[in-house]
Amino acid sequence: MTATTTTEAATEVAHEAAASGGMPQLDPTHFANQIFWLVVTLLVVFFVLKLVALPRIGGTLANRKGTIINDLAAAEELKQKAVAAEKAYQDALAQARVEAAKIVADAKAEIQGDLNKAIAKADAQIATKSAESAGRIDEIRAGAQEAINEVAKDTAKELVAALGGKADARSITAAVTARLKG
Repeated sequence: MTATTTTEAATEVAHEAAASGGMPQLDPTHFANQIFWLVVTLLVVFFVLKLVALPRIGGTLANRKGTIINDLAAAEELKQKAVAAEKAYQDALAQARVEAAKIVADAKAEIQGDLNKAIAKADAQIATKSAESAGRIDEIRAGAQEAINEVAKDTAKELVAALGGKADARSITAAVTARLKG
């Protein structure tokens, strides 16, 4: 009996559905009820969005906008600081170059002064040694001249003696002196 009743119930439902004309959503007798619940649902969704979701979204957008503006302002400030730091670096670098050039110039002047002193000292030593050398050369010339005179006198005396003549020391000295003078 159970199987028969179930089959009969299913058949009855199928006949009612066929008699009603199809899906209940499309049945014009139910449109008023459906429109009412549609409006209620839309109003509930509208108020939930208006009172809950949209303020949260707006707050998030405002926070993001504030964060972006703050970040841009901080970036601009850091950019200005970087420009100022670069200018300070360039100024310090230029100042260091000026100071380095001054130090180099001072060092060159000091070295040139030391070099001039050393050159003057060397020139004085050279002049002293040159004067000493000139004195020695004069002594050697004088000694050489005397030696030449002695050698010339001795040679003349020996030549006169070898040729069989006799000459006194005065006449040999006079002859050698006259000949050496020109």
